[in-house]
Amino acid sequence: MPSSPSSPPAPARRAHAGPGAGTGTAGALRHVLGHLLTPLLMCVGMGLAYLGAFHAPEPHDLRVDVVGSGSSAQVLAQTLQDKGDGTLDVRTVPGRDEAVEALEGQEAFGAYVPGPKPELLVASAASDTSATVVEKVFTGVAAEQGAPLKVTDVVPVSEGDPTGQGIFFLLVALSIGSYASVAVIGGAGAVLPLRLRALLAAGMSLVVSVIGAVFAGPLFHLVDEGLGGVWAMAWLYSAGILLIGVGLHTFLKRWTTLGVMVLFVMLNFTSSGGIFRPELQPGFFASLHAFWNGAGFVEGVRAHVYFGGQGLGRDVLVLALWLLAGVVAVAVAGVAEAGRRSVESGSGAEEEMEEAVAV
Repeated sequence: MPSSPSSPPAPARRAHAGPGAGTGTAGALRHVLGHLLTPLLMCVGMGLAYLGAFHAPEPHDLRVDVVGSGSSAQVLAQTLQDKGDGTLDVRTVPGRDEAVEALEGQEAFGAYVPGPKPELLVASAASDTSATVVEKVFTGVAAEQGAPLKVTDVVPVSEGDPTGQGIFFLLVALSIGSYASVAVIGGAGAVLPLRLRALLAAGMSLVVSVIGAVFAGPLFHLVDEGLGGVWAMAWLYSAGILLIGVGLHTFLKRWTTLGVMVLFVMLNFTSSGGIFRPELQPGFFASLHAFWNGAGFVEGVRAHVYFGGQGLGRDVLVLALWLLAGVVAVAVAGVAEAGRRSVESGSGAEEEMEEAVAV
């Protein structure tokens, strides 16, 4: 049967389909490659942050005390200061009670009591790694005197947190629950009004904080007391992350996950003081410790549970300010979204008018 004049031969049809298929594949490949940029940036960022903060901890201006008011105590303190070459900040205190008070106030991280039976006082609840560094220093001092060193922990950690790092890993769990919720609310909930997204964020922060309290208390016994205060700080911390993330999603879109990871993983975990305090870290991460929200949570829990609330007000203020930043971010996002809707409705009305005129 002769072919229809309107139908091109089979080879022509195949030739016509080929370039279109190739263009579609190339476009899809470019799309995938563009999205693969995000995990590559995460890889680079995590490597720079974690290795930069943790790969070579060295003390700088780490305060330790020598107990005694005589010339021998002064000479020992000056000798340690000179040998330390900036690693230690050595001071003298008149008695053991004053040394314990400085440790309980987290002003010092070790106190050496010289004598025939030398003793080192530490507070591992402030930082187990700092206590280990101090113990290493004064073990050598006692060895030079030919005497074994007795170590006394005046503020020990709870039995359920023998390494003193459980609070840090609690921070990790709270952070993952919070920033992962941001991705879900921003993605699956993108069609919802911002007000409803903000309510979802507030609700998720409550759930995440309750889970954190269960981890800290009845499940792993990271803290022996003050669980209510730990829950409250967990809620402040989680709510701040969620509201900031929901607000940022309006502007960052698919880059929100990367942005939230930079803020609340790369810069947050590394500056929190949960593994190494700022006295053992490079200057950049040590400076972040003063005002970042992870540090506010870790130091706030330590102050609340182990140190009688000393310095707690400042840590709670840090968490509250991050929460306030989240409220501001959502408010700004609301203004931006309202502006976009206004522009879109204006464009729609203009198109309708043009169609009516054309008719």
